[in-house]
Amino acid sequence: MALVYNINRCHHLLEMLKIQQHKGGSEKATIANSTITALNGTRTFVIAAYYDNRSTNLVRIIGIVHYEETKDLYCWFHCRSKNSNVTIIKARIDMHSDRFGFPYGTADIVCPEPLDCDPQYVSIHWSQEGDCERIPMFEIRNRHPEPLSANFTVCISTMFGNYSNVLQFVQSIEMYKLLGVQRVVIYKSDCSSWMERVLHHYLLEGTVEIVPWPIASHLKVSKRWHYDIVPADLGYYGQLTALNDCIYRNMYRSRYLLLHDIDEMIIPLKSQDMKSMMAQLEETGGNTAVFYFENFVFRFDVFDYTFNISAWGDVPGTNILQHIYREPRREDRKSKGRKMIINPRKVIQTSVHNVLEVTGGIVSVPHNTAVLYHCRKHYQPNLTIDSLIKDITIWKYSTSLIPRVTNVLKHL
Repeated sequence: MALVYNINRCHHLLEMLKIQQHKGGSEKATIANSTITALNGTRTFVIAAYYDNRSTNLVRIIGIVHYEETKDLYCWFHCRSKNSNVTIIKARIDMHSDRFGFPYGTADIVCPEPLDCDPQYVSIHWSQEGDCERIPMFEIRNRHPEPLSANFTVCISTMFGNYSNVLQFVQSIEMYKLLGVQRVVIYKSDCSSWMERVLHHYLLEGTVEIVPWPIASHLKVSKRWHYDIVPADLGYYGQLTALNDCIYRNMYRSRYLLLHDIDEMIIPLKSQDMKSMMAQLEETGGNTAVFYFENFVFRFDVFDYTFNISAWGDVPGTNILQHIYREPRREDRKSKGRKMIINPRKVIQTSVHNVLEVTGGIVSVPHNTAVLYHCRKHYQPNLTIDSLIKDITIWKYSTSLIPRVTNVLKHL
């Protein structure tokens, strides 16, 4: 049932509805402008609200909630019609299935949009009663989509732990530019001062967008993916929430989204760039929404010094051109650690390695078509160096990549 109040009469007792509202209106309420907003008394944190009309007209609020203690939430729609009424509707709290044992997890707070309301803002509250002036409003995004401004956008979540892998980051950004990526969105908690200079460079260039991500100011966060490894309120600095927000934030801005970590890259093997690769995959994929890419682990503790670039000697971080020895693929692990390219308009919810809810098809891309290049420590600790496979795929980009990276570094 939708409850309707005039925002200029919130103080009056509405006997027919048995609800009390306090004086105040949306013209006096605070518009939330932080990436993460705590809702008092609810164990709930709101990231953003998005209009979603893919099946029916509703507003989907991306949030973080306590899986046991967050019970009832209500959407307070601030209507531009109906004589500026507030319409209150009980929300459905759709907790994402992948929580990995942590007490807090990602949730969609979903409310059908009331008829004849045309809301620009929505508030989230634990009750049907409250002071209109004290409940923050969230702008409802995606109501009037603009034409797509990018073909390929990378969503990286999250940058934390005083991140300082400058060299690999610059190499990755320049690689993606070579492959046709136009935008990289980074949910940033913290990084080193040198890394700040790198981000500033790419912000001015227009390649990188920064979404502030002060999650550690709100919750005790873990650097690991499961509660049993490191107990905390929320896993991996809220990575899952950031990924889902990135989907909706870029739903009508980018044709495709690449979802992966900061030490990973999706690299075509049969195509020159992302555009030609996706054109080929779409030909065979039909109504495909999700493309999974197999994780190839290139060991960062095994080196080849063919590309020992003197100009990069003082730059902190990993030189990916020196790490060309990968672990042999195993059929029983081909879905482990995989990442994806998605059509964001067809994905409802995602986890890290797989989508949770989708309206289109799913394709696992053959490992001879493209791979996820992942420079990291071992996945298979018992392997000897002799059992690793020399794979110089990354070297085919070296002629173009090296001068681009050198040019960026000298301007920092």
